[in-house]
Amino acid sequence: MLRALTSALRLPRPRRPLEARGCAANLAAANREIQVCALAGPDQGITEILMNRPSARNALGNVFVSELLEALAQLREDRQVRVLIFRSGVKGVFCAGADLKEREQMSEAEVGVFVQRLRGLMNEIAAFPAPTIAAMDGFALGGGLELALACDLRVAASSAVMGLIETTRGLLPGAGGTQRLPRCLGVALAKELIFTGRRLSGAQAQALGLVNHAVAQNEEGNAAYHRARALAQEILPQAPTAVRLGKVAIDRGTEVDIASGMAIEGICYAQNIPTRDRLEGMAAFREKRPPRFVGE
Repeated sequence: MLRALTSALRLPRPRRPLEARGCAANLAAANREIQVCALAGPDQGITEILMNRPSARNALGNVFVSELLEALAQLREDRQVRVLIFRSGVKGVFCAGADLKEREQMSEAEVGVFVQRLRGLMNEIAAFPAPTIAAMDGFALGGGLELALACDLRVAASSAVMGLIETTRGLLPGAGGTQRLPRCLGVALAKELIFTGRRLSGAQAQALGLVNHAVAQNEEGNAAYHRARALAQEILPQAPTAVRLGKVAIDRGTEVDIASGMAIEGICYAQNIPTRDRLEGMAAFREKRPPRFVGE
């Protein structure tokens, strides 16, 4: 059993990075609803997923979901990605949730299949090996908030509006909201928010612990994105393998009893011992200089 757990917790081996991932390369893909941009210069290592479906306020439609799954499948194998930011290209909106107009045309069977795909999408985001940050500069309702909940960290404009509002539409959260919100806020508060379909401002969400940071919105409407990018810049200098293994230890450990969690931490720690970055960290401390981590 311990061997199986060790195998499950092992990080994937580095693969060749994606080609044509730069921001300029995405100009040709401007008609896509999901665009990927790898930052350069001092921000190298930060990759952004830009959600850009203005006609439907970034609603989670078939094409949107397919393109997002495709982007995640490619990026998860790219060890150059040290932090992944989810942001919106539509001013005033992060993600408006389910595309109810599209869903209205589906049969009951098709609805069930599509919601299962949505649930799988959120699980893929949650399982992404590098840290993920949701930059919420506007509305994040229903599935939009579920997407943000699947991220490791959340930053919101204080004026942003978010909530699991499905009960106001005759639905219940079906893409992880009933599971991730109580793990984030506690059972009683999650029940209150889901039962009432209450909407929260970014400032209220921060007070409850739903988002890590809330910032005053700027004229450009991208204050949360800038704060998310600053947060990503804090993560960049740290040892990439240690950060990824720390994420595994936290995510897996919080799902089990503490004794099992300590065993998971031990497995993750053991994987970090042979890395070049661990030796570099000790050498940098001894030589009183900043470490130069390479992710190996």
